[in-house]
Amino acid sequence: MSVINKPRRSVSKRLWVYLKGHWELYMFLIPGLLILAFFKFAPMSKIVIAFKNFKPRRGISGSKWVGWANFQRIFQEPEVWQVIRNTLEINLLQIVVCVPLPMFMAIMMNEITIMPIKKSVQTMVYVPHFFTWVVIYSIFFNMFGGMGSVNMLIKQFTGNTIQFFTKAGWFRLMLILSSIWKGTGWSTIVYLSAISAIGSETYEAAIIDGASKRQQVHYITIPSLIPTMVLMLTVRMGSVISGGFDQVLAFYNPSVYDSADILGTFIYRQGIGQADFSFATAVGLFESVVGLMFVLLSNFFSKRLTGRNVW
Repeated sequence: MSVINKPRRSVSKRLWVYLKGHWELYMFLIPGLLILAFFKFAPMSKIVIAFKNFKPRRGISGSKWVGWANFQRIFQEPEVWQVIRNTLEINLLQIVVCVPLPMFMAIMMNEITIMPIKKSVQTMVYVPHFFTWVVIYSIFFNMFGGMGSVNMLIKQFTGNTIQFFTKAGWFRLMLILSSIWKGTGWSTIVYLSAISAIGSETYEAAIIDGASKRQQVHYITIPSLIPTMVLMLTVRMGSVISGGFDQVLAFYNPSVYDSADILGTFIYRQGIGQADFSFATAVGLFESVVGLMFVLLSNFFSKRLTGRNVW
């Protein structure tokens, strides 16, 4: 018995010595762990609401148990399927546009050799990332709203204005443009780091062989960035069913509910707006399960395509 327990005690002792010697670093984990505990793990105990006909005056324990009835409503109500379709269409459209675009922007920024200009460009494209979606909506509404500068310019040439925020197709264009403006510049940081990791001797060999700048980008830079792009795509695919809530909530209005309402905003309207807490919780749990499936699938394909796991 002593032979079996001795290695275990030795491992525990080494772990304790390590933690004791680096306790300052682990102190930084405490705020994050507290946030996870209070805002992520503690609310999980209320998932049982999805299986009950929850009434606030009766409480969770006093509410009637209905089993899978709320989940059956998900598959019976056409509105839910329309919301799921909107969620997939909007998020996939944003992924198709917003994942490769930062790579090409990073390539262009990397070719700027005058440092003051390069730093100025980097600052301008990074700043929108720090704006909230409410601020971004205000900017876009002042530009593309009924009396916005873009609509005034269009009216001068055509005599009419375009309802960018009340027509389905134009509204989705607003979502794409705002996503590009807010996120593309910040995502270039990842690709610029990947470009800096490419060995300079590779470019030097290409120059000796007579490769032009375009050929260097085509045959060296872009192939070297493909694994990074696949990694970014994999990460974005993990949120394809649950992303976009903040943006859509700030931008949309009742006139575009049919084409812009996504799962996150639908859950918000059902739970907070209509006080249908049980059904909203059931839809939220359904969203989480489907989102987990996307995360696992994206991790699997990342392993197959790049040889590396994301998680």
